[in-house]
Amino acid sequence: MQQDILAFIDGQWCAGASNRFAPVVSPATGQAIARLALVDTADLDRALAAAERGFQVWRATSPLDRARLLRHAADILRGRAEEVARAMTLEQGKPLAESRAEVAGSADLLDWYAGEAQRTYGRVIPARNPAVRQLVIKEPVGPVAAFTPWNFPVSQAVRKVAPALAAGCSIILKGPEDTPGSCAAFVQALADAGVPAGVVNLVYGVPAEVSEYLIPHPVIRKISFTGSTAVGKHLAMLAGLHMKRATMELGGHSPVIVCEDADLDHAVRTLVAAKYRNAGQVCIAPTRFLVQETVYDRFVEDFVAGARAITVGDGLDAGTQMGPLASLRRVEAMEALIADAVAKGGRVRTGGSRIGNTGCFFEPTVLTDVPTDAVAMNDEPFGPVALMMPYRTLDDAFAEANRVTYGLASYAFTRATAKAQRIAAALEVGSLTVNHYGLALPEVPHGGVRDSGYGSEGGPEAMEAYLYNKFVTQME
Repeated sequence: MQQDILAFIDGQWCAGASNRFAPVVSPATGQAIARLALVDTADLDRALAAAERGFQVWRATSPLDRARLLRHAADILRGRAEEVARAMTLEQGKPLAESRAEVAGSADLLDWYAGEAQRTYGRVIPARNPAVRQLVIKEPVGPVAAFTPWNFPVSQAVRKVAPALAAGCSIILKGPEDTPGSCAAFVQALADAGVPAGVVNLVYGVPAEVSEYLIPHPVIRKISFTGSTAVGKHLAMLAGLHMKRATMELGGHSPVIVCEDADLDHAVRTLVAAKYRNAGQVCIAPTRFLVQETVYDRFVEDFVAGARAITVGDGLDAGTQMGPLASLRRVEAMEALIADAVAKGGRVRTGGSRIGNTGCFFEPTVLTDVPTDAVAMNDEPFGPVALMMPYRTLDDAFAEANRVTYGLASYAFTRATAKAQRIAAALEVGSLTVNHYGLALPEVPHGGVRDSGYGSEGGPEAMEAYLYNKFVTQME
């Protein structure tokens, strides 16, 4: 019998008022594995009322008690890691090892923000008049509406819920309809840890209908969205019309600069793993590989060998290194991108095709000679496609790296400190990792510039959007 995945409103798991359900399909088998309850406006009204009540309770809860609850939830999540990871792999496709790592990392995020709950310091401003006392007090902004993607169904939810709760906000989480079960398991951990009714609410539905109802609603004071740039721009416009704070973590098209003095063996190993993690369905995945022409041929040859060695299969199977794409939509998108690149002169060095007729499996792919007017060179591939380009000078690499409108993550490999510093200064991105993969840890900022959005979903910077500064001046 298929499992029913329900909404969580005002402390209770429930079906929607209209009793609508949608299938949840395994990308490995193409078979339905669960039914998902979809909400309508009546359910959203209940969630909004619950979040408004929950905010009054939670804002009055001490930071110490908020921290204790978040740490308790982290411990519960760790205790259920295998169960949650298996659910994630079933519905999203990534290898079980990657799902386990996501659950573990999500628990670490909860622990980190538990600490931040106790560090929401204000300040005393020395006054010009000795009889005046000037204070800046940090206050929670209010109920939050958060919209999370399917590619990291637990960690992306935690990145929004944890800082919101740490700051004292309540939240309505619109979870991912393609991968709802593991997100629901995270919310269950919060409920079992003792989060008061109404503080955390979880809904699923038609994305446009949910967002366009929640964002303008007067109860909601803050928006957080992770997803495509096109949708993010629309939601940011809607938030702006209603003067709502917004954090937007949008698409990327990450450049990689490999210098001739780099440790090429290390660079290839690191980048193959990063490129094909989660079948390339990662907003910070390396995508445009800009390799100095003196080492280009060797790098491409070694990278192609690494891509060909990847074992693609069901994420639950031992030995699988890359699972299926999340849906047939992603398979069709990869086929269209590759066909366009080849039609414009690109060369498929390995991969390029769907694997079999069952599920959504796709070959790890490497393309060379792709011109800059190809779709793949301008739109985020969001799949297992690596684009290789030689460059002569660093200035040439910088020009290509900054050519597109995205500015999320970037990578560089060089043994020269001066080159690394020059690269860091030149790239218009939110993050740069040099000679290793060091992005998206709990304690570091995570966000982009330009069409990749604004705000942070990591580090102490993430707390800022959930707090406002109240200035109090008092004369004795």
